[in-house]
Amino acid sequence: MSHNLSRLLKPKSIALFGGSWAENVLVQLQKSSFGGKIWPVHPSRNDMLGIPCYRSVDELPEPPDASFVGVNRNLTIGIVRRLSEMGAGGATCFASGFLESGQEDITSANLQQELVDAAGDMPILGPNCYGLLNYLDNITLWPDQHGGRPVERGVAIIGQSSNVLINMTMQKRGLPISHVVAAGNQAQTGLSSIAASLLEDDRVSAIGLYIEGFGDIRELEQFASRAHEMGKPVVALKTGKSEKSRLATMTHTASLAGNAVASSALMRRLGFVEVNSVAVFLETLKILHLCGPLHGNAVSSMSCSGGEAGLVSDMADKSSIRFRGFSEAGYRKLKQVLGPMVSVANPLDYHTYIWSDEDLLFECYRAVLEDKFDLNVLIMDMPHETRCDASAWEGPLRAICRAREVTNAPTALLATLPENLSEQRCDELVAAGIVPLLGMEEMIEAIDAAIRAGEYQNLSTSPALQGTPGPDNMPGIARSAIALDEASSKNELSSYGLHFPKAVLANTPQEIREACSKLSFPLVLKGVGIAHKSEAGVVRTALNSPDEVLEAAENMPGVSRFLVEEMVAGPLAELIIGITRDETGLFLLTLGAGGILTELLDDTASLIIPSSRDNIGKALARLKISEVLRGYRGKPSADINALLDAVEAVQDYCIHHPDLIELDVNPLMALEHGAVAVDALIVKGASL
Repeated sequence: MSHNLSRLLKPKSIALFGGSWAENVLVQLQKSSFGGKIWPVHPSRNDMLGIPCYRSVDELPEPPDASFVGVNRNLTIGIVRRLSEMGAGGATCFASGFLESGQEDITSANLQQELVDAAGDMPILGPNCYGLLNYLDNITLWPDQHGGRPVERGVAIIGQSSNVLINMTMQKRGLPISHVVAAGNQAQTGLSSIAASLLEDDRVSAIGLYIEGFGDIRELEQFASRAHEMGKPVVALKTGKSEKSRLATMTHTASLAGNAVASSALMRRLGFVEVNSVAVFLETLKILHLCGPLHGNAVSSMSCSGGEAGLVSDMADKSSIRFRGFSEAGYRKLKQVLGPMVSVANPLDYHTYIWSDEDLLFECYRAVLEDKFDLNVLIMDMPHETRCDASAWEGPLRAICRAREVTNAPTALLATLPENLSEQRCDELVAAGIVPLLGMEEMIEAIDAAIRAGEYQNLSTSPALQGTPGPDNMPGIARSAIALDEASSKNELSSYGLHFPKAVLANTPQEIREACSKLSFPLVLKGVGIAHKSEAGVVRTALNSPDEVLEAAENMPGVSRFLVEEMVAGPLAELIIGITRDETGLFLLTLGAGGILTELLDDTASLIIPSSRDNIGKALARLKISEVLRGYRGKPSADINALLDAVEAVQDYCIHHPDLIELDVNPLMALEHGAVAVDALIVKGASL
């Protein structure tokens, strides 16, 4: 259920409940010159910092647009209930001790449900939440110091950790921040609902999400579609992806597809640009705020040092950044400005011959900026503020600002070390429309992310999960599991079009001999009912007579059922197709190098089900083993269409079996003509 957050996010009246924490909020409201009404509420205090206190909710002159509830968890519920009954606009619940205390704490879980019931239709943030900062409208409903300042336009940042958000507000990188909103443990209002509300403000240029848990997947999908529709990029930093330990899994796929893989696949599907550090998160938002998503990957680099040119080229080598050459016209202009002593190439080392000539520097910079790169980067570290004289850098700075103004080209200035560009310089550059980028490593990752943002924006359709098996159209995740044996698994998958070798089940020596007579040698013998057969030593291959098959069976102690199967000859490569169900309820399709090399190579690509044939093909192309599939060193290429048919058959099975927990096809033999799966395992949920 979505709630109207407009009054809460932009209140004209604020009620403050509690003692010292409420007083802290009042300090921040006064500091930011909040122009609305402030009503402190306390049962025994006469005033709060000179403002008269009301004794209870019922004494308030009218329903407040927003409230800060800074009392203990039990009192919080009663205040929230009364605010909701009187028609208040919303509240932020500061108290902890609700569901975030632990799933096993029944009291905490019950209190959280009581809080949600008490709120009713009134939106609440939290609990265990600091509140919100609206720097566009001078609203600081926040019980602590923060480093933000008023802006006219900026990026909105939403997260679950108030402390992480506080740290982000302290940035000195020149990033204009419009809002910071803490969601706490998302008892009622989740990240996606908050973000969706902020999207509608024309002054918000991009959204940054600090994610600990996804919350309602369908609400997240709706937000993603709306963001795509509005052309506003979303940057996401997901925490909690690492796993200190993993439980034993039945399938190879489950051991490959951990939480990090699933969350990343989900964010790709939704069109969120995922980054992996706070610094890159902020740098990416800065590029998107000033330049928007990049239309392509053509980047220019300028510096007065060959060392910097070489360094940036090396560091960008593994990224999607392309330092394309200058156009013929651009090359001529640069040669004319720089003279015969300078070699014109991208990255450009323009040397220091013209360093003191602002007009020539302007012509140099303009020539590059006019050459229609998707982003232009000038590398320039400023001298130490207190121990050096920076006057010689003023001319080059003015020159790049002039060039940016006359060309309106997307432009950034990079300090290779973050400490080499002050907050004041960053502010000056932002005012001139130039992105100040701090740190070369962070720059590479941030530009890479901005390129991905452009790719997502260019999609013809909104990122969506429609048709995806998920929490709202599948049974609850089962508490126990049933693993089908190989023969049963193959039987179920073959009905969906997946091809397997001819095989016969056998229990006795006589049945094994009869099976051999029905099949073509060489054969494979497998013990039935064992998940990891190779590790257990219950697979024998290349058996060329009934006697060899019988001998192999005798050397599998403890095995009573056998699968006798024709051997697939001459595969060009072995693949794995796997499906796991994430904790959100969504299914993750994993493709990778298969057979005995599955875990060793760790060569996988993952997608959310359902995925189009085109996206499945792109995922296959990302694999290292794809070179083999395309024909390596004169060998024939694999039948890619047959591989795609196999993947789609497995996906189709999943879509029609929402009780699926895990599925493993390993290996799938990639042949010159066709594709054949030689092993399969299905794990389904059991009803209790």
